[in-house]
Amino acid sequence: MNISDELQATIGDMVDGRRGILAADESSGTIAKRFASVGVESTEEHRRFYRSMLLGTEGLGDYVSGVILFEETLGQKDDRGRPLPEVAWGQGIVPGIKVDKGKGPLPGAPGDMITFGLDGLEERLQGYREQGARFAKWREVYPVSPCNPTQLGLAANAEMLARYAAVCQSCGMVPIVEPEVLMDGDHSIERSAEVNEVVWHEVFHALHRHGVVLELMILKPSMVTPGKECAKAPPEQVAEYTMRSLRRGVPAAVPSINFLSGGQGPEEATANLNALNQLWHAPWQLSFSYGRALQEPALKAWEGKSGNAGRARAALHKRARLNHLAMLGEYEESMEKES
Repeated sequence: MNISDELQATIGDMVDGRRGILAADESSGTIAKRFASVGVESTEEHRRFYRSMLLGTEGLGDYVSGVILFEETLGQKDDRGRPLPEVAWGQGIVPGIKVDKGKGPLPGAPGDMITFGLDGLEERLQGYREQGARFAKWREVYPVSPCNPTQLGLAANAEMLARYAAVCQSCGMVPIVEPEVLMDGDHSIERSAEVNEVVWHEVFHALHRHGVVLELMILKPSMVTPGKECAKAPPEQVAEYTMRSLRRGVPAAVPSINFLSGGQGPEEATANLNALNQLWHAPWQLSFSYGRALQEPALKAWEGKSGNAGRARAALHKRARLNHLAMLGEYEESMEKES
C-alpha cells in the first residue's frame, strides 16, 4: 500500500458521519491540574490506569473513531499487558498522537504565541508509527485582543501548521490541523467570527503553498463563541456564526471538521454541535474532538478509585453517545437526565 492509500484508509476509518475523536493528549501539567480537581496525584501509574480505563470503555468505538494520545500513553499498557494503541484499535478506534511541544511568545508580535516541535518531527513520526499511531495533531493558539492576532502572528502560526501537515502526509500520517482561537477575554461573538475567518484563510493559504492534500487531513477549529468573560451565546447563534465563517474560510475538499470544545462545558459543547448539524447541510462532516467536554464527567466519577471504573466508563460512554446524536442533529437536552 502506498502512502496515499494509507492516508485514505485512515481517513476512511475516522470519517464515517457518526463518530468523533476523543482528545486524551493532555500534557503533564494539564493532566496534573485535572487530577488535582478530584484529589488525585498525577503519577505515571495513575495516568496509565486512567487512560487505559477510558480506552477500555465497552462500546466506545460505536461513537468514537479516533483517540489523540500523549507521547507517554503511546508506550503504556493496560492491566492485561496490551499496548494502549492496540486496546483502542480493538474497538475500531484509530490511535493518534499529539506531536507539538508546547507554545511560547512569538518574538516581534506582542501578545501572540507560537508552537514548538518541528525539529526532528519526521524521525519522531516514524517512531510513533511503529508504536501504532496513524494520525497526528498539532495545535496553534490565537489570543484575541484589539491588537491580536497580528499579521505576523497569523502568518507564522499558519506556516507552522502547514509545515507540520506536509511532513505528516509525507510520512503516511493523517494530520489534524488545530488553529485554536482562544475564548479568554471579553470579545464579542462578532469579533470571534472576524478572527476565526482570517485565521482559517491564512491557514489554508499556507496549506496550499506546502502542497498539503486537503482531502487527506482533518481540521480541528474553535467554534465561534464570545469571550468567556461575556454572557454565553445560545446554541443557535453559535451555529449561525460558526457556519457562516466556515463557509467563507474552509474549502469543501476537507472531509471532516472536528471541533474542539475550548472551555465549553460538556452539555454546552454537545448542544452547540447539535445546533450546527441542525442548521443546514454542510459540505463537511461536522463532528467533535473533545477533551474535557468528554472526560470531565468520567474524571469526577472516577476520583482515583479503581472501584469507580465502571461508573467512570458509563459517564464517558454517555457523553460519547450524546455527541454522536448531536452529529446527527438528534440530541435533546432531556437526554442529559437519562441514566
